[in-house]
This record gives sequence, C-alpha cells and structure tokens, in this order.
Amino acid sequence: MLLSELQTKDLIEVENGEKIGFISDLEIDVAEGLIIALVISIKSKWFGLFGEDEERIIYWSQIKKIGSDVILVSLK
Repeated sequence: MLLSELQTKDLIEVENGEKIGFISDLEIDVAEGLIIALVISIKSKWFGLFGEDEERIIYWSQIKKIGSDVILVSLK
C-alpha cells in the first residue's frame, strides 16, 4: 500500500466513532524498515480559517483495522 492510498482514508476512533483527521506523514524506523507511527493533521475548529493545524501521533500499535476507505484506531 502506498502513502497516497493511506492519505485518502478517514481515520476513525473506535471508542466513539469520531473522525480524527488526515494522515500527513509517517514515522519510519529506517534500520528495521517498519512504520512506527502515523502523523495526523487535525484541522482547527473554524474550517481551518482561524488558528493553526495541529499534529497528533498515532502509533502503529493503536491501529486496529485498515479497511478499504477507513482506518480504525484506538486512542486508549
């Protein structure tokens, strides 16, 4: 799977069904060749007009399922 394919998927928190944000980057362990985490871009409340975008890290262990159009994550 390509990064561009992951970036088109919605990230959904399984505990409450809330959409989290969009994948903006990956954190990779180059020595092992493994993905460590997804870097998520979270838009500010007012449609991105006020304030800055925030970034959140979702560790690979928090990913529960990657589907055809969504990625389910557990943030607990």
